[in-house]
Amino acid sequence: MHDIQVIRDDPEGVKAGLARRGMDAPIDQILELDAERRSTLTEVESLKAERNTVSREIGRTKDPDEREEKIKAMRALGSRVDELDVRVNEVEQDLHRIMSEIPNVPDPSAPDGPDESGNKVIKTVGEKPSYSFNPLPHWDLGPQLGILDFERGAKITGSRFYILSGAGARLQRALISWMLDLHIRQGYLEQYPPFLVRGETLFATGHLPKFADNLYRDAEEDLYMVPTAEVPLTGMHRDEILEKENLPIHYCAYTACFRREKMSAGRDVRGIKRGHQFDKVEMYTYCEPSESDNEMERMLGHAEETCAQLGLTYRILELCTGDLSFSARKGYDIEVWAPGCEEWLEVSSISNCGDFQARRANVRFKPDSKAKTRFPHTLNGSGLGLPRALIAVLETFQQEDGSVIVPEVLKPWMGGLEHIEAVEG
Repeated sequence: MHDIQVIRDDPEGVKAGLARRGMDAPIDQILELDAERRSTLTEVESLKAERNTVSREIGRTKDPDEREEKIKAMRALGSRVDELDVRVNEVEQDLHRIMSEIPNVPDPSAPDGPDESGNKVIKTVGEKPSYSFNPLPHWDLGPQLGILDFERGAKITGSRFYILSGAGARLQRALISWMLDLHIRQGYLEQYPPFLVRGETLFATGHLPKFADNLYRDAEEDLYMVPTAEVPLTGMHRDEILEKENLPIHYCAYTACFRREKMSAGRDVRGIKRGHQFDKVEMYTYCEPSESDNEMERMLGHAEETCAQLGLTYRILELCTGDLSFSARKGYDIEVWAPGCEEWLEVSSISNCGDFQARRANVRFKPDSKAKTRFPHTLNGSGLGLPRALIAVLETFQQEDGSVIVPEVLKPWMGGLEHIEAVEG
């Protein structure tokens, strides 16, 4: 959520910032509504003061006719106050609705660009692996190994769903457990949050109202399935005042994630790269505003370490203004190379949201005992997202005989299994 005072003080600057996202923001309409709200409130307060004065005068008035005139005047004032109260409520609702649909203003350091084509590759680590055979894409490799079943997944639920079986299911679980343990060693406190949240929790992160069509909702209970662990981790401290001494706060969490994405057939969605249900391990930070840039680089380093320890070839992209998420002011993506698909797959997105989400969630902290409360900055990052990390592991470490070598760091979580081989029969 934007600070209305910033919009009042520098409307052209806010317009220019949002124009970098390709958005013609209704800043003039916001200012008109804000001005009407403030002038109406001023009038309401003036009329209420006048009404109180008349009320006191009525008690002191002896003349019946004069007394009746004052009563009529007070009733008229009361009716006018009621009308203005209704109008204030209408204006506030309109103002809140419009402001809630405006994304965060990009950081000045974010590169300009219309969409993902404007993202900048700032680092590539490792070489694309070479093979003495033609590496298979996971949609062929997984079924051959008997660990990936598209047909039964579709039979149970529908398109874009699948079943991981045997060593495939175990590999997915190993990745989740290993990543959580790695992030704990990096200084994050693990959380296991609910996978269902209230609408106000999704509003806090910026997923509502803008992206309501992409969310799965239980209408009877009015609860939503989480699209990412970022949502409950933001909601944990909604309407709270954090202790400055406890900042920064670092959380990590695993959740299944659910998104109603509109997907068309084609190479981009083949296999398990995109689905309505997927697993993800999330990193999350609350910090003082002065530390958010440092915390972002720290989180990026932790996500990068996850890719490196798995032995994957990866690259880091700085996101341009046209590809930033709704709540982010600055962002990075980490992509891993999948040699079977022959493409880069995003496995992590690191976002610095500034105080945008904290305002929406009303999370505050006090810099010191005498200072007014301020909004902390929030950051989130995948560490990593599945199934794309799973895809990269399967495709990168496949062997000519069709087996897959288990990465060294995952072996303790695989019960000592070193190779995934086709199940006989």
